[in-house]
Amino acid sequence: MILRIDHVALAVQDYKKAFEFFTRLFGAIPGAYAEDGSMKYLWQICSLGDLSRFELLTPTGPGSFLDGFLRDRQGGVHHITMQTPDIHRARRTLEENGIPYFGFNDYGPVWKELFIHPRDAFGVLIQIAEFQPDDWLSPQVRMPGAKRWSVEKSDSGAQLTFGNPGGGTVTIELSADEVESLIEDLKNTI
Repeated sequence: MILRIDHVALAVQDYKKAFEFFTRLFGAIPGAYAEDGSMKYLWQICSLGDLSRFELLTPTGPGSFLDGFLRDRQGGVHHITMQTPDIHRARRTLEENGIPYFGFNDYGPVWKELFIHPRDAFGVLIQIAEFQPDDWLSPQVRMPGAKRWSVEKSDSGAQLTFGNPGGGTVTIELSADEVESLIEDLKNTI
C-alpha cells in the first residue's frame, strides 16, 4: 500500500525566514511550489541532499486552513506524506480496516490524495498520495530525460549517480579498484 515516506511538511508563520534558513544554511534546493487561493496557503517542496525532502506551508491571508495550527506557535511539523502506487487501493485498505479518512481529492494524473486525522494515527496527520515524485523536484536533483544513471570520472575513480524510483538521485563515489570490481560483478550477472 505504501511505497515510502515522501516528505515531512512544516507549517511556518514566516515563510521568507524559514525559506532562507533551509536554503542558505542547509543548502535545500527548491522544487515545485504553488499558492492555493481557496485554502489561503502557499506550499514549497525542497530537497536536502540525496533523497530527503520537506515541504514548507505558510498562510497567505486571514482564514487560512493553517490558522488554527499556527495560532500558538511559529511553526512545526504539520503532516507526513506517504506515497502509494494506487490511491484507490489505499482507500479500500483503510475502509476494510475501519480507519477513517477525509479530504479525498483526485486531481488527475498529477496528484491524488487522502488524509488520516491525527486522532486516528497516533497524533500525526498523515497524507497518503499517488504521484510521480520527480514531477515535484527541481531539475537540479533528478536525472535528465529517461536516463537512470550517469558515470563521471573523479580523482580517485568514478562517481556513479542513479535515479531513484522515489524521485531524486543518489551519488556514490567509487575508487578505481571498486570500479573494476563493479564491472566484474556486472559482467558475471548477465
